[in-house]
Amino acid sequence: MEMTNNRISKFAKLLIKVGLNVQKGQPVVITCPVDCADFARLCAKEAYDAGCREVIMNWADDQMVRMKYLHAYDSIFDTVPQWRADMYNSLSAEGAAWLVIHSEDPESMNGVDPERLRRSSVASGKALKPYRDRQMVNFFPWCIASVPSLAWAKKVFPCISDEEAMDKLWNAILDASRVFEDTDPVKEWEEHCETLRRHVEIMNGYDFEYLEYKNSLGTDLTVKLPENHIWAGGSEETQVSKIPFCANIPTEEIFGAPLKTGVDGVVYASKPLVINGTIVDKFSFRLEKGKIVDVQAEVGLEMLKSAIAVDEGASYLGEVALVPYHSPISQSGLLFYNTLFDENAACHIAFGEGYACVKGGTEMTRDELTAAGINDSIMHEDFMVGTPDLSVIGVTKDGRRIPVMVDGDFAF
Repeated sequence: MEMTNNRISKFAKLLIKVGLNVQKGQPVVITCPVDCADFARLCAKEAYDAGCREVIMNWADDQMVRMKYLHAYDSIFDTVPQWRADMYNSLSAEGAAWLVIHSEDPESMNGVDPERLRRSSVASGKALKPYRDRQMVNFFPWCIASVPSLAWAKKVFPCISDEEAMDKLWNAILDASRVFEDTDPVKEWEEHCETLRRHVEIMNGYDFEYLEYKNSLGTDLTVKLPENHIWAGGSEETQVSKIPFCANIPTEEIFGAPLKTGVDGVVYASKPLVINGTIVDKFSFRLEKGKIVDVQAEVGLEMLKSAIAVDEGASYLGEVALVPYHSPISQSGLLFYNTLFDENAACHIAFGEGYACVKGGTEMTRDELTAAGINDSIMHEDFMVGTPDLSVIGVTKDGRRIPVMVDGDFAF
């Protein structure tokens, strides 16, 4: 366990130095489950060592949230406390660095009314819109990471003791995050981000008009890309100060945004998805002119229908991401029941909010992004579509057909 503890300390340092790249005098917000307080303290220490102004803790608790959705007065799901909106909106306006530590029980919301969850998402989306808009254009640095909780560990490793399950999940997370005992994870991430940047440059060089997705699950999807679209991946930069940061640790993807009204066909999910503490599995979407017009699921259908009905934009796509099927996370053979990890085991697509993946996008207003074809929503939910036989063909404006993914991996 001593070796793992050393790696955990390295992981905390990686999140602060590479994930957020905290600057002197910058406020830092850490959202973390109370069960993971020890790790939050490690991150806070690293943030102070980096010279941050203050660490503001935003604690969460699965059990309390579940009790709220089951028993609170119905009217509260249409409101957000003013103090909460003020915290998110004012600190984001200051350029605070935001670290979000996910450790959610994948089944914490089983039995909760999906309509309550939908209404709460709508209320939160409206109240925190300034924060969300700033996040989507990288006005401030942000990073999402995960550490184990017992409920999550037992879902991934159900047939072993609690202690063994926690240890195994810790090691799986650290391996996926390139945090090893005998290497410098900061250097590892610099090299990894450079590889992702090379893939980004190749995709941007092609300037594809659209992509064609096909596999044996039945996916047959055409995704048109916006004029002047760009791909991104690895580290990003803050909007004003151009400070590099890494929004997801781990990450294996390069990503872009589809033209809101330019997606047609059928897409099948290749892995389960956890939405609001509920597992959704064996599902598919049919899209016409960008809009999801039919949804099927063997598990969690009502939750999925609720998610794509949060607002008008939730039934359109906002992201297309390319991930090699033989990424380290995929090679682990684990199903994490956590989108941060499962999305980096395979190509994925998101319904809802689109990233500002057009030239000059981070400088555009929301109305300008909408005019450029980028979807607007308070929802952004990734789901996995990659398989060992996935084919992605890029078609250029002059009609050339260029393989992008062959048998699930990059063709270049």
